[in-house]
Amino acid sequence: MPKTGETHIDEGLYSRQLYVLGHEAMKHLQSSSVLVSGLRGLGVEIAKNIILAGVKAVTLHDQGTAQWIDLSSQFYLREEDIGKNRAEVSQPRLAELNSYVPVSTYTGPLVEDFLIGFQVVVLTNTPLEYQLQVGEICHNHGIKLVVADTWGLFGQLFCDFGKEMILVDSTGEQPLSAMVSMITKDNPGVVTCLDESRHGFESGDFVSFTEVQGMSELNGLHPTEITVLGPYTFSICDTSNFSDYICGGIVSQVKVSQKITFKSLGASLAEPDFVITDFAKYSRPAQLHVGFQALHQFCAQHSRAPRPHNEGDATELVALAQAVNAQAPPAVQQENLDEDLIRKLSYVAAGDLAPMNAFIGGLAAQEVMKACSGKFMPIRQWLYFDALECLPEDRAAFMEDRCLPRQNRYDGQVAVFGSDLQEKLGKQKYFLVGAGALGCELLKNFAMIGLGCGEDGLITVTDMDTIEKSNLNRQFLFRPWDVTKLKSDTAAAAVRQINPLIRVMSHQNHVGPDTEHVYDDDFFQNLDGVANALDNVDARLYMDRRCVYYRKPLLESGTLGTKGNVQVIIPYLTESYSSSQDPPEKSVPICTLKNFPNAIEHTLQWARDEFEGLFKKPAEIVNHYLMDPKFMDQTLRLAGNQPLEVLEAVQRSLVLQLPHSWSDCVTWAYHHWHTQYSENIQQLLYNFPPNQLSSSGTLFWSGPKRCPHPLIFDVNNTLHLDYVMAAANLFAQMYGLTGSQDRTAVATLLQSLQVPKFTPKSDIKIHVSDQELQSASASVDDVYLEKFMATLPSPVMLPRFKMYPIDFEKDDDSNFHMDFILAASNLRAENYDISPADRHKSKLIAGKIIPAIATTTAAIVGLVCLELYKVVQGHQQLESYKNSFINLALPFFSFSAPLPPPNHQYYDHEWTLWDRFEVQGMQPDGEEMTLKQFLEYFKREHKLEITMLSQGVSMLYSMFMPATKLKERLNQRITQIVSSVSKQELGRHVRTLVLELCCNNQSGEDIEVPYVQYIIR
Repeated sequence: MPKTGETHIDEGLYSRQLYVLGHEAMKHLQSSSVLVSGLRGLGVEIAKNIILAGVKAVTLHDQGTAQWIDLSSQFYLREEDIGKNRAEVSQPRLAELNSYVPVSTYTGPLVEDFLIGFQVVVLTNTPLEYQLQVGEICHNHGIKLVVADTWGLFGQLFCDFGKEMILVDSTGEQPLSAMVSMITKDNPGVVTCLDESRHGFESGDFVSFTEVQGMSELNGLHPTEITVLGPYTFSICDTSNFSDYICGGIVSQVKVSQKITFKSLGASLAEPDFVITDFAKYSRPAQLHVGFQALHQFCAQHSRAPRPHNEGDATELVALAQAVNAQAPPAVQQENLDEDLIRKLSYVAAGDLAPMNAFIGGLAAQEVMKACSGKFMPIRQWLYFDALECLPEDRAAFMEDRCLPRQNRYDGQVAVFGSDLQEKLGKQKYFLVGAGALGCELLKNFAMIGLGCGEDGLITVTDMDTIEKSNLNRQFLFRPWDVTKLKSDTAAAAVRQINPLIRVMSHQNHVGPDTEHVYDDDFFQNLDGVANALDNVDARLYMDRRCVYYRKPLLESGTLGTKGNVQVIIPYLTESYSSSQDPPEKSVPICTLKNFPNAIEHTLQWARDEFEGLFKKPAEIVNHYLMDPKFMDQTLRLAGNQPLEVLEAVQRSLVLQLPHSWSDCVTWAYHHWHTQYSENIQQLLYNFPPNQLSSSGTLFWSGPKRCPHPLIFDVNNTLHLDYVMAAANLFAQMYGLTGSQDRTAVATLLQSLQVPKFTPKSDIKIHVSDQELQSASASVDDVYLEKFMATLPSPVMLPRFKMYPIDFEKDDDSNFHMDFILAASNLRAENYDISPADRHKSKLIAGKIIPAIATTTAAIVGLVCLELYKVVQGHQQLESYKNSFINLALPFFSFSAPLPPPNHQYYDHEWTLWDRFEVQGMQPDGEEMTLKQFLEYFKREHKLEITMLSQGVSMLYSMFMPATKLKERLNQRITQIVSSVSKQELGRHVRTLVLELCCNNQSGEDIEVPYVQYIIR
């Protein structure tokens, strides 16, 4: 339990968000009360995100009642709520999102006495005059203010976080560190880092030093500002009077807090600073700054927004904007007002779009969190955004009468796009892959915009996973009582509550070759498009290949903490997801992990490998040995030293280390502790003594190699006992034995155990590099293997024996998995004098957790659904679409047109990844093509000589095949060859095969050609 006055953080609920914000920022959030004024679509989106984030309390303010137009984007209003107060209707539904956050309502005026009870005030759907009054109160009382608005396809955000705000961390990135190889005595001193990798620092960063030998004055010196000189060098303070540098040292980036100031809303309105969201629209924020003021005037005069696509109202708004511009202060006044932009603002201002509210609402909620915590750089101070590319490419297609309200839930969207698009959206058939955080937000937006909500429409959603507690922090369709239920079913049921008209079917299938009988030709051919909501690259690549093959649009997106991206893939128009990939992650050399770690990441990876090698792989090998008669044959065919390693694992598990009781498991854990943290280190130091010199005359233990020291077991050391408790319990579990949590009893048992004195061996070779390790791998003598096999118990002697492999599960704190990883890693870190990591950081690294936060997810899905409008309308201009990358922490936004697919050519035929040869496998006589006919067809029809033909990983034909095999194959049907080579019969669902070709042209030159779609049914 937390101490009195200390904020308790539920790590089970907030774990993924904690990896974005950190504990300190989370504590600040939990002590902040927030007011959200205006509970239309934008207000409810902001409220949802900050309640999920876990602020202290949220008060909902609205004096208005629900109208039909609100249902376009306010996902917590129902048709039966029309005429009721929006805040009061939304309160119980928002309160369900997070039991830690009290949610109350207020329907009175926003007066000073009421406002001073809040740390942050958010205004949405508020007249400018009212914004200025509230803004003045907030600025004078040090209350942080966020003003957010959307008008159809336009959005606006303003932040005032007071006269002096302390910014603790502007980026949220992990502090960088590097190893030092040299420091000069100079003014300024120049630091050179080891050239293993670039230091990554920037001029103006602050750094501190540890473990510097010789120039020890730097150790513990207050953070020093640096100037970067190159990728491996930077200058620091005056070191001319310091001692001479000898060797070693680690330099680490230090986050230094800074003070930032904000102008009040009134002052900033007259002297604005803009955050640019789209550099292709660089001049628009200043134009919209004038346009939005004119829009507020229009609304004040008419008590309504301009009518949708009404020329008279548009002309009036342009005149108002010209008047505002004429009277504007110099910092605001535009030399040439963009009248076309102001007209478009008038055309769509009456609209209310769920995707636009999702994007601006995600940004606004992140600004609230910045205001509460001092974490990440705030928007300073105005942000304007538009998505005018969503309008029809053929502007002439618009008729004002198609955009009039019809007293239904889509009125806010029809006001922007007209009724024809609404009808089209309803008929769409979409496949949503994933029902996690992105999937929940996508389903909500689909329901709000009416995708698949018509008679012929359908959304198919698939997700294999069940709901866990940590999901509830950002997968907002789920509630605590849904934990352990299936994600896809629960999400589908939840969106039916949001829009009862949505037609959604939920599956629990993995997407991959094994489910192609479900997601077959018929399924894909009936789709209008696919939206990915995945969390791994392999599944993304697979879905990308399927969409390219079936020529379906794909909306691809992903998030990582405050970062997010959107890619839109359109048949024939754009490249695909697979066209470009991130470089592979840099792997840690095996020898570094095994013997020369220098960072906590190395010891954590080593601990994960230990877990697999101790508690999973041995059990799998033994079960395979006992159950599979072919085990020995398969093992002996393995390369190099592998047969012996596998058989030694069987011997250890069934003979040498076989436990019969809990005390045997404790004894094993105690001995294994000594092997890893004492004996192996003693052996390493025997092979490479602390003062050993390398062939170049430098110390062997220098640079990235940290000299270790063995540990001495101490039963009173908590970490030592933690290791034994976790290892013994996991070992017992693997053998089906009962474990224990009685630390006192285990400590008593340990005091009676002893290990024999260890003497290092002179015949043990320790490899210093991976190259040395690879060149040293040798095979094992067959005679020795035969003798070794004779020592193993026969499977017949163990008829009912079974072991239980343990799959690592990071999120269950009672299963000893993270206990083992934490203890194993930190003990090894102690061996090598590496700073240990706490449980939170260890879980992030060892569990490969992807940090996540609801705000980024909401914003990214908003952008995805803006692209969806374009896809459904069938936009054909590449520049109409926008790929995007955002980082809400900085804040940074990048929008760019997708790249076209690369062009290839053979003879005078141009082709891209969207093209293929289509070959009808069945001949007019009802017989299928033989390989010979297939080869002749390409020679005759395309003047191409096929030199190699494959299907998947199966080689069907090659010019270099032995003559007898070639003769046999030439007269076989293609499907017959595929079944024979792959040793699998083709399922009835398979109508086509994808065949890959290598070809020569008539000159005998190798040329690149598309693949073949070979149609068999």
